Amino acid sequence: MIELTDFSPLATTQSVSTPSRSSIDRCDHFLIAVAKGSASKALDKLPQGKQLAELLARARKHGGDVAHSRGANARSTGLTVASFSKSSAFAALTWAGKIMRECLRDKPGTLGVYLVGLDAAAEQLAANSLVAAAHAAAFSLPTFKSTKISSPRLRMLRLHLTHARLDLDAGRAQALGNNVARWFTALPPNVLTAAGYRDAVERLAAPRDIRCRFLGEAALEKLGAGAFLAVARGNATRDAGILHLKYRPRRDSGPALALVGKGVLFDTGGTNLKSFHGMLDMHTDMQGSAVALGTLLALAEMRVPYGIDAWLAISENRMAANSYTSQDLVRAVNGTTIQVIHTDAEGRMVLADTLALAAREAPRLIVDYATLTSACVTAVTERYSGAFSNRPAANQLLVDAGAASGERIWPFPMDEDFDELLKSDVADIKQCSAENAGDHILAARFLNRFVPPAIPWIHVDLSAGQHKGGLAHIPTEITGFGVRLTIELLQRQFAGPDDLAKRLAA
Repeated sequence: MIELTDFSPLATTQSVSTPSRSSIDRCDHFLIAVAKGSASKALDKLPQGKQLAELLARARKHGGDVAHSRGANARSTGLTVASFSKSSAFAALTWAGKIMRECLRDKPGTLGVYLVGLDAAAEQLAANSLVAAAHAAAFSLPTFKSTKISSPRLRMLRLHLTHARLDLDAGRAQALGNNVARWFTALPPNVLTAAGYRDAVERLAAPRDIRCRFLGEAALEKLGAGAFLAVARGNATRDAGILHLKYRPRRDSGPALALVGKGVLFDTGGTNLKSFHGMLDMHTDMQGSAVALGTLLALAEMRVPYGIDAWLAISENRMAANSYTSQDLVRAVNGTTIQVIHTDAEGRMVLADTLALAAREAPRLIVDYATLTSACVTAVTERYSGAFSNRPAANQLLVDAGAASGERIWPFPMDEDFDELLKSDVADIKQCSAENAGDHILAARFLNRFVPPAIPWIHVDLSAGQHKGGLAHIPTEITGFGVRLTIELLQRQFAGPDDLAKRLAA
């Protein structure tokens, strides 16, 4: 059994007030964020304010925007002063991640933050970015060292604001979802087995009134899910399947939203075996399912008023005597026949049946997540993720949601003539092209075959799911990309999936 962790270890408080000397003294470290160019005036009322302003001015002369000192108190509280200028959400999150690393060098258990001299909009942006960065930094990815090293971790964030309060509950829910996505993705493949994953998800779901049902191989055989089962055939164990999670704020409601995630727990490439370097980190090939799970949990924590389904396609892609092979012919759950070209294009196979099953529940919107193609990484690097939709109107909405959330998205074309590259002489469709050009687009066109045209659908190819050194405010290589993006798209720009679906139909 996988031992679950506390996915929300950071406590936060806030007040609209100027911090007193005693409130600073209660913190292990204290951060003051000021508007660029206004440090002297903004810091006047603070203890040691003049000294901090001078230190920051000196740092700026040398091209910096951060300065450090120590409080004149018994515990010698660490002090950091940093300048902030209003910018994009991604830049603000990147700034917050950098400042958080500076503060955490002091290994504080309690971190105080005061934002001063900023207008209301800039303060909200800086404060929300710092909260997100603090949540990410306070959370630890799994480790299995035999010698446990007890190091102090950030446990409390105390905010002092000048203007308005933040929605701390929403920030905590987003962080929980991101932490869940990163944590499961980081688990080793002999720990995160198919059975172990299912059990862990069900234990997470139960206290949140999220119902679960598991479609194992026998059930999928009856349903005719030949695309999924072709990939699962080479597994040593017969525990692959599709885990269906249901969040229902009202018992009689159906799903307004379906979240679908690729959960390939280890991908050898199958018969078309990967190279050593290509296979080294393939335990992270299930990140799409972890993002779908994290997004569901975040929205459930926020108690959104609409029903949500999450469908996690859980399998491995192993090489064995009975593994599926190139030129196999398989039939998907919606009746589509598929000519297999490359066994390392397994993600689109497991997603095909999973998308078709999700669509049978008639959601108003489907969003799927997958670390699907290296072609998308080539196209946009690991700083952006790619997006595809059967609704052209979704493209600008996704770009806007990516800009606002700091999880940046770039949409790709979905023209029908791309299907010419997937024409088969023996089946309804080829699984992929034998060439590599535009594989991210061809993968999306393949998946499009399994979503009814009447249902708006968004496919996210998670090229930014991993980024060396972290990305924006996330300090780990595994980024959990997708949770913030989806919440921004649904909750902040629109009043849920129904509203978004209406906009896409307009």
